[in-house]
Amino acid sequence: MPVAANSIKFGTDGWRGVIADEFTFERLALVAPVAAKVLLNTYGEQVGNRKIVVGYDRRFMAEDFAAKVAEVISAAGFNVLFSETYAPTPAFSWAAKQENALGALVITASHNPGKYSGLKVKSAFGGSVPPEVTQEIEKLLGEEVPKAEKPGNIEYFNPWHSYCSGLESKVDIAKIRSAIASGKLTLFVDVMHGAAAGGLGRLLGEGVREINSGRDPTFEGGAPEPLPKYLSRLFQTMKDYRQQQSTGLTVGLVFDGDCDRIAAVDGDVNFLSSQILIPILIDHLTKRRDFKGEIVKTVSGSDLIPLVAAWHNLSVFETPVGYKYIADRMLAAQVLLGGEESGGIGYGNHIPERDALLSALYVLEAVVESGLDLGQYYRQLQSQTNFCSAYDRIDLPLASMEVRSRLLKQLQTQPPTEIAGKAVIDCQTIDGYKFRLEEDKSWLMIRFSGTEPVLRLYCEAPTLEQVHKTLAWAKQWAE
Repeated sequence: MPVAANSIKFGTDGWRGVIADEFTFERLALVAPVAAKVLLNTYGEQVGNRKIVVGYDRRFMAEDFAAKVAEVISAAGFNVLFSETYAPTPAFSWAAKQENALGALVITASHNPGKYSGLKVKSAFGGSVPPEVTQEIEKLLGEEVPKAEKPGNIEYFNPWHSYCSGLESKVDIAKIRSAIASGKLTLFVDVMHGAAAGGLGRLLGEGVREINSGRDPTFEGGAPEPLPKYLSRLFQTMKDYRQQQSTGLTVGLVFDGDCDRIAAVDGDVNFLSSQILIPILIDHLTKRRDFKGEIVKTVSGSDLIPLVAAWHNLSVFETPVGYKYIADRMLAAQVLLGGEESGGIGYGNHIPERDALLSALYVLEAVVESGLDLGQYYRQLQSQTNFCSAYDRIDLPLASMEVRSRLLKQLQTQPPTEIAGKAVIDCQTIDGYKFRLEEDKSWLMIRFSGTEPVLRLYCEAPTLEQVHKTLAWAKQWAE
């Protein structure tokens, strides 16, 4: 049996592992041909060829791992469209659809720390493959894919050109460029040493103030995840600028390691997660672009999202946590926007894939066309819907999977009837356990990681003090 086939497991968006331990050239050479074979079995009849896009991010040896993928799948008879440079994962999803390929194999570990690498498998339709496809890959890992009598071709391409042209066609790029050039808008971008580097510069030209642009596979000892704890340099840079310049609009944008997640910072240097950006985007795209369609949100999304959707007479469809569920809905219905609280947002006029660069352009378009700072825009929506809230989330490591099992059983058999002094009035179990508390529009959600002993705790409440009090209660309950 090939090396460690039974130890390779696909999560919600691909296979990830520690470099040189779980993620090795040997294992990658086992997985890639099987993934190519399953893509052929799934989409071959539809596309009528054996072409697969291969791409990578800026992690340690990412281009070398990608070259190994190209080598082993071409040996198995697949034609490879191999990226000549790093690019955002959505650029490779875009390429798969534009090139009528079977799909894309992308070397990335997204927002994970630098010791990780991974493989994302993208479909012919330009989004993540459904779970049944990754399950089939896992099932076939014990089988060896024979080498073809005639190897496939390896052709090189630059993924940025077509991708950027596609993005430019979806926004008023000239208006954003003009606002930057005239000084009406000052834009700071933290690419977190990841694959977004240079992206907004390509789209918007000079004037984009990019930080953390250099390649650093260690991510300064942290992780390329758009969370406040990793953004001290951006916060300080924007504070220094605001002390010198108090006029005009100022926006900070943050991208994760492979540029499929986004966060922002407003002119007062407040962090804005996608819980805030999604309502702004719904309002902007509906009001100024006359976009129609359903809003898709995960169960962990803010209650402001359905309120803003209702204001614009839009229906809302709720899914479990994970962008794959949003993508499934995007393929089945007319969707305006689909988003998750962790920063992934996608659009019905684009591929069914979260795309942080397109989100960034729409956020900038909203600021320029409204004339409002992002913080002002958010407060306006809160006033309009008569809904003010705060939100936070913590990931709590558990001692073992046994502890996880005990807590899960407790939730199933003896769920709490009171949380942090407030009565539980409802419990939703679409994904984990989401408890609604009394009548003050607050909630606590408890979810377990499927692959490791980690408890994910989410809370939205009228004040940050109440959020922290509720999360402290949940932490104490778990411990």
